[in-house]
Amino acid sequence: MSSRPIIVGYDGSASAAAAVEWAVAEATRTGTPLLLTYAFDWPIVPAVLSPGPATWPDTTARHDAETMIDDAVAEAARSYPGLTVTGMLLDGSPAVVLQEQSRHASLVVLGNRGHGGFADLLVGSTSVAVSTHAHCPVVVVRGDEQRPGAHVLAGVDGSPCSLLALQYALEQAADRGVPLHVIGAWTPPTPRWSPPNLDQRDITAAEKAALDELLASWREKYPDVEVTTEVVADNPSRVLAKASRHAQLVVVGSRGRGGFRGLLLGSVSQQLLHHSHCPVAVIREIPPATAEQTDA
Repeated sequence: MSSRPIIVGYDGSASAAAAVEWAVAEATRTGTPLLLTYAFDWPIVPAVLSPGPATWPDTTARHDAETMIDDAVAEAARSYPGLTVTGMLLDGSPAVVLQEQSRHASLVVLGNRGHGGFADLLVGSTSVAVSTHAHCPVVVVRGDEQRPGAHVLAGVDGSPCSLLALQYALEQAADRGVPLHVIGAWTPPTPRWSPPNLDQRDITAAEKAALDELLASWREKYPDVEVTTEVVADNPSRVLAKASRHAQLVVVGSRGRGGFRGLLLGSVSQQLLHHSHCPVAVIREIPPATAEQTDA
């Protein structure tokens, strides 16, 4: 059990409701407090355009937001009487609010789209900013159905963040009592630039051996977790998105190298966050209270 709460970015949208549902299940399973947070981003009106008294902040809008949070908290408390759940309304942009709140959280959970305080989530910069700069794992809830008995999926390339992702994925698989499937992907050169003697099978086999070697000590540390590995010569985002059809959670690091070089910096992260068929956990940091050495 962690004293750090699970924070949900909540705005009353259907996507936020799905995030709450996922977070409630996680909080109930782990005995962790749940905190629903709404970011109230006030419009900025230049004084020169406002000859009369300023109308911001709008007290009616604030009251409506507070009521929305209170109702969501009450509903969660009624449905799960053993769960500690609270709500909070903070002024500021969603990205800044959630990044700052993540310093005190065990996990931040977001819906894949929102409105109001989270209008640009996964459409603009908010999701990238939170996932890239959060001080704890971030889960973006995607997918049309939850698969509680399915395996956890991890994308690993040997970079420091991917090793944190591997640690988190192993912890999740162990806690949930499900297998872990680890995927490594490398992108073959285009035919025009491919060396004449390039054998993709040899490279894939070598990458698979390296991945298995990397996992050897982790298997000893988590003997009860069934771990399988796979290395694919293909675009990493396409490989992970396709594999997510059969997973309950896909876990990746916030930055990578090799096959995952663009993760959360370019198109790879955007493709995964937009097209994964299950929730996506992005790991940049693990809170000190639960962090372990990644060189197991």
